[in-house]
Amino acid sequence: MVDDIEDLDADTIRKLFLDEGMLKDKTNARKEAKMFEGNYCETSCYLWEKKGKFRRAIYSVYSAKWFDNFIMTLIAFNSLKLAVDTYFLNSKDTDLETIISMYVDYFFNWSFFIECCLKIISLGFAMDRGSYIRDGWNQLDFFIVVTSMIDMALTGLVDVGFFKILRMLRILRPLRVISHNQAMRMIVSALAESIGAIGNVIVVWVVVQLMFSILAINLLSGKSFYCSLDKFKNHTKFECNKAGGSWNVYDSNFDNI
Repeated sequence: MVDDIEDLDADTIRKLFLDEGMLKDKTNARKEAKMFEGNYCETSCYLWEKKGKFRRAIYSVYSAKWFDNFIMTLIAFNSLKLAVDTYFLNSKDTDLETIISMYVDYFFNWSFFIECCLKIISLGFAMDRGSYIRDGWNQLDFFIVVTSMIDMALTGLVDVGFFKILRMLRILRPLRVISHNQAMRMIVSALAESIGAIGNVIVVWVVVQLMFSILAINLLSGKSFYCSLDKFKNHTKFECNKAGGSWNVYDSNFDNI
């Protein structure tokens, strides 16, 4: 925190304790001050201003911990539902399980669509820094939500190859958990940033493998043959042919790379 707390005045100490969670802010003044932090959209979708009660109420819901937990729960149940669907791939459209699955899909699609709308109203769509679509993870969320809504709207109306691809995109839905989990976002970002270094390691590994492959070809090439008749007795091609067998090579050999 600080080296010497005695040098600080009372207001600074109070702010420090509030930041650390050691004191509760009964007036919600600090919560109000941190609202829209990092967001520079003054008028969301040209309709809702930052100072407006409606947008502030929506932002309070969107930023609440319970709302994030609720969305994470929906994602978990949606992933479970996708796993259950694999047991009914051969079901007909008129079967009870298919109908129930369709309505459950409707529920999840509309729930995630409402979440998307709440975020857009809270942050703005795209024009300003800190807007919804400016974040890479939100772009993934938006793509999944839009494709899900298109798939839902066209279900039973169109059955061409392109829209079957939209249904396949349902497998991306569990990825939404990454955008709602800060730790997983950090892990994925770290993996993405390390791809270049991993590529260098792979190049070195391939070179080492190539060196030993060339060495094995020079030392063991042509020595991986066996006789089809009593291979432990007939050790040469001449002996094998004399016994009436065929001189074959093992599937795993050192004749080439």
